[in-house]
Parts: sequence; structure tokens; C-alpha cells
Amino acid sequence: MITLSDILKGSEYSLTQFNKEKIFQLEERIEEREVKGKPTPYINCIVRNKAIKLTPEEVVRQLYLMVLKEDYHYPVSRMELEYAVTFGREKKRADIVIFDKDQTYTPYIIVELKSPKLKDGKEQLKSYCNGTGAPIGVWTNGESISYYHRKDPNFFEDIPIIPKANEKLSDILSERWFIDDLVKKDKLVNERKSLKDLILEMEDEVLANAGVDVFEEVFKLIFTKLYDEMESGRKKDRHLEFRNYGDTETELKEKLQNLFNEAKEKWSGVFTEDAKLMLTPSHLSVCVSSLQDVKLFNSNLDVVDEAFEYLINKSSKGEKGQYFTPRYVIDMCVRMLNPSAYETMIDTAAGSCGFPGHTIFYVWQKILESKGLKKSHLFTLEQKPQECTDYVQNKVFAIDFDEKAVRVARTLNLIAGDGQTNVMHLNTLDYERWDENLKDENWQETYFEGWKKLKKMRVDKNSNRDFQFDILMANPPFAGDIKESRILSKYELSKNSAGKMASKVGRDILFIERNLDFLKPGGRMAIVLPQGRFNNSSDKYIRDYIAERCRILAVVGLHGNVFKPHTGTKTSVLFVQKWDDVLCPKKEDYPIFFATMQEPSKDNSGEKIFVKKSDYPYARIHEEEPVANNMVSDVVAHYEVTPKENNEYLLDSHGHLIVKHDLFNHDGLTKDGIAEAFAEFAKKEGLSFF
Repeated sequence: MITLSDILKGSEYSLTQFNKEKIFQLEERIEEREVKGKPTPYINCIVRNKAIKLTPEEVVRQLYLMVLKEDYHYPVSRMELEYAVTFGREKKRADIVIFDKDQTYTPYIIVELKSPKLKDGKEQLKSYCNGTGAPIGVWTNGESISYYHRKDPNFFEDIPIIPKANEKLSDILSERWFIDDLVKKDKLVNERKSLKDLILEMEDEVLANAGVDVFEEVFKLIFTKLYDEMESGRKKDRHLEFRNYGDTETELKEKLQNLFNEAKEKWSGVFTEDAKLMLTPSHLSVCVSSLQDVKLFNSNLDVVDEAFEYLINKSSKGEKGQYFTPRYVIDMCVRMLNPSAYETMIDTAAGSCGFPGHTIFYVWQKILESKGLKKSHLFTLEQKPQECTDYVQNKVFAIDFDEKAVRVARTLNLIAGDGQTNVMHLNTLDYERWDENLKDENWQETYFEGWKKLKKMRVDKNSNRDFQFDILMANPPFAGDIKESRILSKYELSKNSAGKMASKVGRDILFIERNLDFLKPGGRMAIVLPQGRFNNSSDKYIRDYIAERCRILAVVGLHGNVFKPHTGTKTSVLFVQKWDDVLCPKKEDYPIFFATMQEPSKDNSGEKIFVKKSDYPYARIHEEEPVANNMVSDVVAHYEVTPKENNEYLLDSHGHLIVKHDLFNHDGLTKDGIAEAFAEFAKKEGLSFF
């Protein structure tokens, strides 16, 4: 029997948008006909009332017709397929048209399926809506779906859903939303999009021509929306304000500026006191409609994380060879170093604070388990046990020399620390000049609280060189050499075997030494380094320097695609523990854990590869509830994948896709990986932190 998955194989269409019941019903209706000696699938179309050959596009159309008829209750009598739209002498055909209830020849909703890429599909859809005057447009390729309200020929506003047959468009646009509505109708889950996709769409549509700093304006919007979600998450009866409830463009801008001002007050030191939203009211209106149906908060902050990573890379990072570490690599490092609530942690090249952020979530989980509490779906925005906030405010530190990254990192950590954070704008390598920052009033105002706590971690109260951290994790920038003799003279690794100082030294080499200065005896570190540092004969002096001071715990080789599309540099993560009489007594000979990542996690162009159900035929996975509310329940069940579902993606408890890697077991949904194997090794070796 031919399945829908067979028909879609190799095409750009997908079935993930539709529930199993509809897929099954459609498959039951397939009839095979012999065409040129080959079995060919046909179906009796419910609108045209005749047999139609099932192509990939037709599969998606027939499924969406079932959605329109069964879920939205539009009668077939109001529908027409391949509706002719006239453009001068040319005629084009719209895939599905639903006519107005009263003016039965006037198109009301147009659905576009022919262009399986959103950018092309949206352009085609706009031309059909403009050519017919239809106020509502839908684009889908069976995986993602987008709904639009045509306000005027140049402005198509995102809407959360289309009205049912008995509803008006105004019913949808004017309903007041609470945080629970956002959880239920989250566009990222229901439309299978990422925040990065939406920002790219906004850039294409609005931001590129708005004459503003894209990073700054999107950052302001995300910052404001995070505040709005947190306020409503903590007061469940509060209406979300980051929404257009039919406001005029000027009213909307005024409302959002007030909300932004409140957010700046709550989370200070990210924007200046006089910072304003710079988008024009009409541009702002488009951006709000794109973002209003997205839920940014979940039990970790990976949704905003990915968006910020894209924005910062785009605006500055790549030039300095400082690329964000994928979150699955960070999670592996955190699991392997196994931090606990009484230990201090720092990232010396923090970027958007991935290592500190994921360390926080890992330790929070331990705190909750010790109290017998469960982590909820909106964990990051809720009030947490005091120990959780204390941990962020007193034990977690981060520094970076890129001011934009520091502001993003501060935002994420201010949320985690409920308004306090120890993320600072400092040049890690040039520690002699740190005290000069104190002369800068603006710097002091923003970073002084964190600086006071960092100073307490020093070994010598008059020097910024040596600290007493339990854990350090970092992915230092690889690109560019340090050439200033003033800085080089402070580092042993800038001298050759004869003790002569080099004229230039790789930045990551100095970071190795600097990072070890941050650790107390028995402290442990994970650092991402270029593969050459482990192989090149010329770098043997670096390996000797490390081995003299530390026990080498593990080396994990990452796949060459991990840092694509930014760089194809092959990297490994080095794990060490500083020698200490109690925690890590010095040995001449000891085993080291070596592992190499086998799953690429990204393709050659740097796009993430996601886990499909067929990768884990007998996995324990989160069952989905009926598609009516599209929420993913917390029910976990043994689940056997049928051949029909082989192309479907496996989703986590937030309804998000899971990256395909072999670094660790993702919430019990995938196989054990490198982190679990290291934990076994660490226990066997009696390492102090397991």
C-alpha cells in the first residue's frame, strides 16, 4: 500500500502540521491506478468531486481541505480550487479559495501551497490577496504554517489563526490574551518555526529598510516581551500587553514604549535610561504582530538564546573569531563537570552566557530534586525557591570583552537571578587594566555589584591575576594573535623553551593559562580549543604546561560541522582538574577519557539536523494530545513507531525539535551518549566531583 510518506519522499513538503487521524483517513481513501505500467496513487477530491492524482503538493492540499472542513467548519460549497486570479493579460491559479459568506463570489481566504519555501510562498500569497482583495491569507508546506491579515497592499500582519466559519476576523484580533493562551497557541510549536526564522522574516519585510540598528531594535523588542511574559506568568490574571488588540499604530507604539520603560527599570544596566524604541509606528506594528504569538519562556531559555546568537553573530562576533558554542555542546560540558549549588563557576569568554546559563539550569534541577519539587513548563519566569536565586546571585560569574554580548548575557542572567547578575564587561587577558574601569562612572553604575563579589574571589586582594573558582567553562576566541608586549610579558606561555618572549601568541593559548589562574587547587575546567593544540608538535610545550598543573580528565573531539556556518575549524573540548592534595592528588600515570562525536548535528551548510521518530523506534517519548489545542502533554509512554511516522520529528516536552547528536541523553528520549560514558568513567576513577 502506498503511504503519504512515500509520496512526499524527496519533496520539500511534510506532514508534521497534521494529526495522525487525518493522515490515516486520507491514506484510507487512496486508490491505486495503473499509469504507464506503474501503480499511481489517486484520491477523490472532496471539493472537485473527481479523482485526482496525489502529488506531494496535492497531499498537503487534501489534508488542509480536511482541516478547513472538519476543524474550521467551512462548507465545501464555499471553496474553489485552482481559482483563476488575473494579472493584466496573465492568469495564475490560487490553490484554495474560500468565498465570503454573504458576497459569495468574493474571495475571503486564500491558501498558497505551490511554493514550499515561506519567502516565495508569502510573495505569491500577497499577489493573490492584492489581486482579489481577500483580507486573509494562509501559507503552508505541511510542516510550517503562516496566517496573515491583509491590512493594505504593503502590510500583511501576522495573525495567530484564521477565524472559523461562524467567527469574524475581529473576534480573533480583539480577544484578550493571558499567559496560558500564549502557552496553548505558541507559534513556535503550532507553526513549527524558530524565533530566528521570524527575525529573518522581519528583516526581509521591514527591518532592512527601516534605517535602524537591527540588533538594537530586535533586542529591545525581545527584552520588552520577556518582561511582559514574566509579569503575566507571575500574575496569571494579567493581560499580556505585548500585543496589538486593535490599537492604532501610534497607540501601540506608546503602549510598548511604556512597557519597555518598565522592563528597563526591572532589569537595569542593559539599556541606557533614555533608550527609546526607534522603529516607526508602522514598522513596529509589523514586528509586534510577528512576535506577539511566540512564547519566549520555557524551562530553559533556548528560544531566545538561538535568536540572540544569530543577532550577535550578524552584528559583530564573527569578526573576532568568537563563535557561540552550540547549546548541546554546552550541556555535555556541564554534565561532565557536574557542578553543585555550593560551588562557584565562571566563564571568561562568555558570549551570550551559554555556559553560565546552562550551569544555572543544571544546578536548579538538583535543588528542585532535593526538595521533591517538579520543574514546570514555564519554570524560568516563575518565582523559584530562594536557593535558586541565591545561587545565581552569589556563585555564577561571567566576563566578556564584547559589549553587545555582555548586554545580551546580562539580560538572560538578570532573568535567572531575578534582577541581579555578575556578568561584566572586562577584557579577560588584560587583567592589569581592570581597575581603570572603576574610573568610568557608567561602568561602575552597571557592574559595581558584580565587581564587588568578583573581588572577594581573589587570592591576593591587591591583584586581579589569581582567583579561587571551583569551575570554569569557556570557548575562547581562536582568531587573532595578541601582539602587545605589555600583555604578553604577563604570561609564561608567551615564552619559548629558551625563555625568550614571542612577538605574537594565539589568543586561545593565553586563555589556557589565564583560565588556570582563575581556578583554585582541585578546581576543574572545560575549554573548547582548536584540534591543532592537541596534535601539533610545535604545541607540545602547551600540553606540557597543562599536564604539569592539572590532571587531564578527558578530551572530546567535536564534529567538523559543529561550528558551521561560521567556521569549519575542527575543535575538541579539554577537561582538566588542577592538582590538589585532597581533591586531586598528583599522579604520574593515570587513565584519560577520550571520545569522538560521531553524529554531525549539523549538515555541511551549518543547518541543524533533527531527530526523527524512526531514529528511536522504541523510544520513550512524550505523547501528543489531540491537535485541537496543539499542547504537548507530560504523559510519557512506551511508543512503537509505525512505518507511517518514520518521517515525523521527535519533539521534547515543549513541542520543540531535538538536535541529533551523541553527546548525552536528551531527557530520556534519546540514547545515552559521551557525557553518560564519562560519568561512569569518573565514578570508576573515584574523581572528587562524582
